[in-house]
Amino acid sequence: MTEGRPQGAPLRFTLPTADDTRALGRALADVLAPGDLVVLTGPLGAGKTVLVQGLGAGLGIGSPVTSPTFVIARVHRDGRLPLVHADAYRLASVAEVDDLDLDADSAESVTVVEWGSGLVERLADAHLEVRLDRAGAGDTRTAELVPRGGTWPARLARLAAVAAPARSRS
Repeated sequence: MTEGRPQGAPLRFTLPTADDTRALGRALADVLAPGDLVVLTGPLGAGKTVLVQGLGAGLGIGSPVTSPTFVIARVHRDGRLPLVHADAYRLASVAEVDDLDLDADSAESVTVVEWGSGLVERLADAHLEVRLDRAGAGDTRTAELVPRGGTWPARLARLAAVAAPARSRS
């Protein structure tokens, strides 16, 4: 448990630039393991794909990480862990998610789903919810990482220790 932050509590960051959002993704990659599910929420332009670009860099993905909005899902296999990056924006039901077979690679991959709230949580026993939002004018974003079971609280405590300079004090 990090000082001043109860075990299982959300971890909050203020991200003044897109590079700060990518840096958070790189730091998050260090605590990811095969089988992890990360669900990204937030409005258009909140930095979801930018965060996944950092996550891909942290996993050692050499291929470009771009928005999967029009293809629904992309699989990057060239890092220390395969990365399944999906976008559920155009999906209306759990049945449509099932049609994607996202769980086919989930045991050995990290699966990150943009706009997946309410649709993909059942793909794993535990997951990390990342809530991104714009914070006023300019490029500043906020990120709130919410552990949803499993070992996520302990892993967020490790992340808080290494990403402390970027953490907001609120």
